[in-house]
Amino acid sequence: MTWILVFLGGMAGAVLRYLTDRAVQARHGTDFPWGTFGANLIGCLVLGFLAGATAAGAAPEPVRLLVGVGLCGALTTYSTFGYETLRLAETGARFFACANVIVSVTAGLGALMLGLTAAEAVWA
Repeated sequence: MTWILVFLGGMAGAVLRYLTDRAVQARHGTDFPWGTFGANLIGCLVLGFLAGATAAGAAPEPVRLLVGVGLCGALTTYSTFGYETLRLAETGARFFACANVIVSVTAGLGALMLGLTAAEAVWA
């Protein structure tokens, strides 16, 4: 049963990541990978909220597996982040490459903390 929940969440997360990336990138004419950045931030926010809900006892194990491991695991993407950063550096867009690393890590941690704080406010 565990793998089915992870599988279903992963299917949804992968599709959401693709759709988010396409929708966001279509609106920006820059080399910066806004689509991956947006998908990763959404995933960090959701995962932070889920972590807070789990810590408060409000999210049972099946929800953690479906949403946290499956959906967020597929929605967020370290491999694409790494690839896009390397591609930016190789094409001479070193400023965007450095900005992608700094902003993605900082904003991702911030989104995670925001989600956690929101969950704590709901279940405090």
